[in-house]
Amino acid sequence: MYAVVSRILSRVNAVAQVFAVIAGLIHVGVFVVESLLLGRPRFSALFLIRAEDVPVIRPWATNQGWYNLFLAAGALGGVVLVNTWDETAGRTLALFACGCMVVAGIVLFVSERRLWRGSLGQAVPPLIAVLASLV
Repeated sequence: MYAVVSRILSRVNAVAQVFAVIAGLIHVGVFVVESLLLGRPRFSALFLIRAEDVPVIRPWATNQGWYNLFLAAGALGGVVLVNTWDETAGRTLALFACGCMVVAGIVLFVSERRLWRGSLGQAVPPLIAVLASLV
């Protein structure tokens, strides 16, 4: 019985880790768009930003991009820790980062419903990681 439960928990843990990595990689991508590519019209349009507003918004977007990179580092670094050094610290770090991502996705949706696709992309993978870790 213990072996069966242990095997199930390790699979759930693998699911949580995979979705934490996916969430981390999404947030790395968002960092690139917000901090490095925002001046290009095709990328600023993703955030409903008009070309003439980019110079004013760029400092905020750059700062937000770095926030996303730090959250990504938490999720990805947590998964690395789980598998290499300290499982408890790794889970704590990854789940904290994923929890922040989920809440940020909800805030994005509430503040601008036209960005619902982005909010789903931001919130769903880390939500799956959090839920899978609780099972």
